[in-house]
Formats: sequence, C-alpha cells, structure tokens
Amino acid sequence: MAGPLRFRRSEKTWTRQSVREQLLQPLNQSFGARIEEPWFTIGDDRYDALRLEMDNGDFALFCFRPGRAYWLGNTETPEALWRTDKETFTEAPYAVSRWAQRELTARIEVTDPWLADYEYVTWFFLPVFGSKDGRDSTRRFFAEDAAGFPDASSEEGLAFYESLLQTGSLDAHRYTMASKLGTSPGYDLTRMRATMAEFNVAKLLTDAGLDFEPEVEQDSGHALDFAVDDDLVEVTRPEPPARRSHADHPVAAVKETGGAKRSDQLAKHPDSALFIDCTSFTETEWNAVAGEQPGVGHEPTVVFRARPTGRIEGYRYGKLPFDLDGSVEWV
Repeated sequence: MAGPLRFRRSEKTWTRQSVREQLLQPLNQSFGARIEEPWFTIGDDRYDALRLEMDNGDFALFCFRPGRAYWLGNTETPEALWRTDKETFTEAPYAVSRWAQRELTARIEVTDPWLADYEYVTWFFLPVFGSKDGRDSTRRFFAEDAAGFPDASSEEGLAFYESLLQTGSLDAHRYTMASKLGTSPGYDLTRMRATMAEFNVAKLLTDAGLDFEPEVEQDSGHALDFAVDDDLVEVTRPEPPARRSHADHPVAAVKETGGAKRSDQLAKHPDSALFIDCTSFTETEWNAVAGEQPGVGHEPTVVFRARPTGRIEGYRYGKLPFDLDGSVEWV
C-alpha cells in the first residue's frame, strides 16, 4: 500500500537528457508520458524543474541541481530512483517544498475547484489528495459523504474542518493526521469516518485551549490517539445503526463500540479517557442516545456528537483530567 505523498531525494547529478532517458522513457513505456514545463518557478535558481504528465492521469514533479534532486509523484517510481531516501514537505528544502505545494494546489484548482475554495483543507490534505491511493477516495469522501456528517452538504462538512485547520493546532502533525484518511486503496467509508472522529476530538481539545499530541506510542505496543499533557485519550466512532448488521439501535451501537475499546486499548491503559464520537448519527438517533445516556463500563468517558455549524453536544461519565467546558454543550 502506498503512503502519503513524499519526496524522493536523489544525490546524483541530473540533466534534462538523463531525465528523458532514465525517468521519462520507462514511464512512457508503461503509461504514455510527456515532459512539460512547471507552472511555477522555484525560489532557488540553482534548480531546474519540470513536470511529467502520464496519459492515465498520473503525474510527477522533478527538480534538480548538481548533486541533488527531488522527485514527487503519484505514479510508478522509475528504477533510477528506487534506492533513495524520502522526505516530507517539512523535511525538504523550503524552496523545493513551497514550489511543489504550489504546483499541487494549482492542479486541484483546475480539477476540483469546489475543494480548492477551502484553502486550509486543501493545504493540510495535500499529502493524500496527491497520493497514489488517496487521491480519489479522499475527494469522494469530502464530496459525497460531507466528511462524515449525515444530512449535510459537502460545503458544510468542508467548512467545519476548514475552521479547525485554520487554527494551526494540527500543523505540526500534518502527515500523521492526514495520512490516516488517505492511504486506503479503496473507498473505506467506515475507516475514513473513524479517522475524522480524531479530528473532531482535536477540535474539542483546540476549542478548550488544550495542548495535545496525537498518535502516542506506548510500551504496551498500542498507539493511543492523543496525549493531553500526561493524560491519554482514546477515540472511537460507532457506525450509524442503519449500517450495522447487529446492534441496530443507537444506544446498543454506543455500548458495543465503547465495549470493544474497553477490552482492547483501555484494558492496557485503564486511566485513559474514552471519547465516543456519534457524529455519524442522525438527529433522531442522537436524541435516543442523549436521552438514555448509556455508559460503557469505563470512566472517564465522553459521548458526543458534532454538527457542521460547530455545535458539539455530549455527556460524560467520570471526572475528566482536563477541562472541556466551552467546547461541549453538556446534555
């Protein structure tokens, strides 16, 4: 399975002729390929740059100077670049990274202007919007499923995550968080909705003014979803009852999903806070949960539902080790 889009760094000296022979030729044989000039210049005039466009819609960016070159693409990697190190947008030189991201953003402006209107979403998820696996599924998720919100438009879903991402609270964790959404080879709606539950919890923590670290590895072998100072947080998201083969009532869905976490990560980390995200539930389904307020046998637990307007309702069992007042309307 391919991962998020990253540069391959080559230490050899390239010329336009060697690019044609070692990069363009094998791609042309496989897909049909051509070299085109880039849309933007690099802010480092030592580099020459070009685009490789494939007939199947794949693309690659390549820039090079004596002794150093960077390749970025969602196509087959030519053999000449197989044994090269990879770098994220943050790890690559600033001028190279900025140029590549401008190229990728401009491509989205052409192919998906509805998405490019949300500049923070577009920027944050560039590593998957341009990846081999995630380019189609991630766009479809935002367009067709409103990023996991039922009874909402794609614009409403995008606006919700635009408001979170523009705070910058997840900038330092861009690859960690974005890659969770876009590295599945198929359209895995359940997994993508579960991923956005972590973004929803990040919004709760951000709105509460809390500092946090996502994807925290533990000696137990588990990686819990967040650490807020020394306090751990695990997140889960029940599928709506209509999509479940059993536990077809919203209250049963909450109990079953929370119980699964209790016997897994929480068994090894019993002091962790559990967040159960019911954002996939309709208004009627959520009202049934909020009315009964089922527990799952673990404390502290927060059960909540987010709406695209930014309103988040929830209830809790046990005392949280941090304050969420101001980010949740307790019911």
